[in-house]
Amino acid sequence: MFSCYLFLFISLIISFRDVHVSTSDSSCTDNPVFTPSALVLKYGDPANATCVVCQKDCRGTVFGLEHAVGKVTGHGTTMLWKVDRLTVWDTSLICYYNTDAGDQCSSILDITIYQPPESVSISFVNHTGMMFENQQYTLQCSVQNVAPVQSLTVTFYRGNTALGHLQSNSEQKKPVNETFTLNITPSREHDGAQYWCETKLELGPAGPQRPPVVTSEKLPAIVHYGPELKEPPNPDVITITEGDTLHLNCSSVGNPSPSYTWTLPTNSPFYSGSVLTIKSVGFEHEGQYICTVSNTVGTVTKEFNIDVQGECCQILPGKRVTEDQS
Repeated sequence: MFSCYLFLFISLIISFRDVHVSTSDSSCTDNPVFTPSALVLKYGDPANATCVVCQKDCRGTVFGLEHAVGKVTGHGTTMLWKVDRLTVWDTSLICYYNTDAGDQCSSILDITIYQPPESVSISFVNHTGMMFENQQYTLQCSVQNVAPVQSLTVTFYRGNTALGHLQSNSEQKKPVNETFTLNITPSREHDGAQYWCETKLELGPAGPQRPPVVTSEKLPAIVHYGPELKEPPNPDVITITEGDTLHLNCSSVGNPSPSYTWTLPTNSPFYSGSVLTIKSVGFEHEGQYICTVSNTVGTVTKEFNIDVQGECCQILPGKRVTEDQS
């Protein structure tokens, strides 16, 4: 008979393992009641729970509290379970009694034991060093020795921006190592950004009011991208008066920092800066100026077509222009 009861208890555990407190027979109107109704404990912490076997007088029946660890003491139909240090990962309590009709009523208290990750780290999969704009890369968050992993939420961040939330499909209750991955496609705006991941054990209302959180180190990202001109396009022809100052702006951004090469009109000196300045323009400065901006990722060019005009109709100081009366 005892083996039949034990088989029933095991079946109940399997059938109701996702429910904190479950009962064996829906025909039971006076089921055992556990306090608390759910137990969520950190590995190695002490624990205790109370079961009131029945609200009515059932002291004349067979009742008890099945337990794998700890000690049970009884005060009438109230059973007290206590353990000084809980280290059994997959455990539960079964409180039961037999009715006069030969039926059995029982309740199962599932116990969730958790352990925050021992370590959390972030890296790129099969990649080190610099990244390139608009190429896809895979971030990897490695979580070591965490339980229960199905209660773990992993969030990837770029700076303070959340990129994605991931969870495990595993139902393992003992500590495991788990790896989570997320694909990203960085742009030039992300150059210098820091990637990191955060793990949080979501243990429900019976768990800690502040869910255990463990974060990784921050992983800086260097994004390489081709040159981009900072100034707007030029008009087809830039007209300037002889003697004025000419500024040709070819400033650009890029990573790595771009270099500048100028193609100048005939007999003009070589120049390699981002802004070409001629303090006093002469007719010899007319022509096409081509700025070539390059780095290891790409090249862009900018053209300047310069037309120099002479001075005319100048009025000398102290002279008046009068209309010819003849």
